Amino acid sequence: MADTLEFNEIYQEVKGSMNDGRLRLSRQGVIFKNSKTGKVDNIQASELAEGVWRRVALGHGLKLLTKNGHVYKYDGFRESEFDKLSDFFKAHYRLELAEKDLCVKGWNWGTVRFGGQLLSFDIGEQPVFEIPLSNVSQCTTGKNEVTLEFHQNDDAEVSLMEVRFYVPPTQEDGVDPVEAFAQNVLSKADVIQATGDAICIFRELQCLTPRGRYDIRIYPTFLHLHGKTFDYKIPYTTVLRLFLLPHKDQRQMFFVISLDPPIKQGQTRYHFLILLFSKDEDISLTLNMNEEEVEKRFEGRLTKNMSGSLYEMVSRVMKALVNRKITVPGNFQGHSGAQCITCSYKASSGLLYPLERGFIYVHKPPVHIRFDEISFVNFARGTTTTRSFDFEIETKQGTQYTFSSIEREEYGKLFDFVNAKKLNIKNRGLKEGMKQSYDEYADSDEDQHDAYLERMKEEGKIREENANDSSDGSGEETDESFNPGEEDDDVAEEFDSNASASSSSGDGDSDRDEKKPAKKAKIVKERKPRKKQVESKKGKDPNAPKRPMSAYMLWLNANREKIKSDHPGISITDLSKKAGELWKAMSKEKKEASGEWDRKAEDARRDYEKAMKEYSVGGKSESSKAERSKKKKKK
Repeated sequence: MADTLEFNEIYQEVKGSMNDGRLRLSRQGVIFKNSKTGKVDNIQASELAEGVWRRVALGHGLKLLTKNGHVYKYDGFRESEFDKLSDFFKAHYRLELAEKDLCVKGWNWGTVRFGGQLLSFDIGEQPVFEIPLSNVSQCTTGKNEVTLEFHQNDDAEVSLMEVRFYVPPTQEDGVDPVEAFAQNVLSKADVIQATGDAICIFRELQCLTPRGRYDIRIYPTFLHLHGKTFDYKIPYTTVLRLFLLPHKDQRQMFFVISLDPPIKQGQTRYHFLILLFSKDEDISLTLNMNEEEVEKRFEGRLTKNMSGSLYEMVSRVMKALVNRKITVPGNFQGHSGAQCITCSYKASSGLLYPLERGFIYVHKPPVHIRFDEISFVNFARGTTTTRSFDFEIETKQGTQYTFSSIEREEYGKLFDFVNAKKLNIKNRGLKEGMKQSYDEYADSDEDQHDAYLERMKEEGKIREENANDSSDGSGEETDESFNPGEEDDDVAEEFDSNASASSSSGDGDSDRDEKKPAKKAKIVKERKPRKKQVESKKGKDPNAPKRPMSAYMLWLNANREKIKSDHPGISITDLSKKAGELWKAMSKEKKEASGEWDRKAEDARRDYEKAMKEYSVGGKSESSKAERSKKKKKK
């Protein structure tokens, strides 16, 4: 028998929605990876308590119960796969895969049983329906009645929002069956109740999405955003990822919280919470807990009294409470030395960050794309100007993201990054050794090393060495590893060759190329008379004396090499600008005191006037005769 079983296109019931993903059964346990969010559920074989096989709406389903009360449901199996699964459970998990059918009598009177995270409505011994209590958003009671409200499912056209149960009165004294029912639900439901004091509070933080200034109250199980018009309560269980991203100006920091399900404001859904901090803001923080509680709960990750940059304190507290790693930019450095690329997405300008396991764009709208969901990328020629290019990403689900108006100088760095990550580049084909080496069931958050932790350690060392210049020190390190002068020539050549290759494949680009010869022909026809004019202008006598140079031009010719030596690598245009600045900076007294360049310019003017007199007497008549003879020959 095989040691592993793999199933594609399996659906997991989470928060009332069916999420597509991949399921693997191995000797060690069961692994399910969500295709939409990249989240991985890992159930150890030793934790499995029961397995149930039954017929459901999407064919057949598998229900797994663990020893700690959690329930996992997977649908989309075929009936023929039961024998294979049953044998695998017996051999590796020592469990009997039981067949239990749902009751379809249509009765509405039965018994409610609470088991772990599940509410089961049974008729006799057969369940009619089951409600995961984590789907419950509110529970209210009335006379002999309990009402359950559910989280709205954004992916479904129709969502179940409410269920009411009638609870008949009993003769038992001192026990209210309605309250007992509600307490059983509330103990397991995803109902946020702000009881007790907050662990800490951050005041007036700038939030980009949703936009505004918010107070953030940190509670043990959820995050409370309190603004002037809106309040949001975010359970830590809905936090998928944390990102800490430096702004391109090196003076600000983005702290991004990825959420699933998103927070709602009317019909608007916010999948990302983005906070913007200034690096200069410092804070002293005291947790609303005694030192023993802090040590017991956070195991050294937090202390009762902390101080430092505001963004560091917020990210540190969130990391400890959510228990997830913070993702920071990796080794990528753009043309200017920044760890991001300025671009536009959907008519809004923002920043694209190449990460170790994906791309993230901030801020409007925020987009996070994992490498394992990318089908291919493409470098396309800019539609408006040749000074920029477009970076296109297409996912395996067929979604396309186009990041436009990227500076041409960024091409070489971005191309090398994509190449190093072994992503499939369109028009080049998938060469040998370029196949993606990502584990299909690896969590995109779980890096082998904690980049954020390493970064914090480095910053700590820098502070110890030079407490006053910590930010300057880290900036010098990044600048040393980047040599913009060496990249300029390669960037231009690489961009030209690849852009022409990429543009020739698409239909739209091929049309563009076909139109180009016609445009050239029109330009040539229009310029023919201009060429004649130019020729007539050029028909000057080569023997005529040249005009004299001004004092500035004489000074520039004499000092050109000195400016080049003082500014190595300076371009011609920049050299002209620099020379103009230096000439303007020279005071009138200095120019008059030296008088050298004015004298030379005056001498050159006199020589020119003298030469012109001689030319007008003798040379001009000879040149006019030659012109007449040419005209006669043409006639």
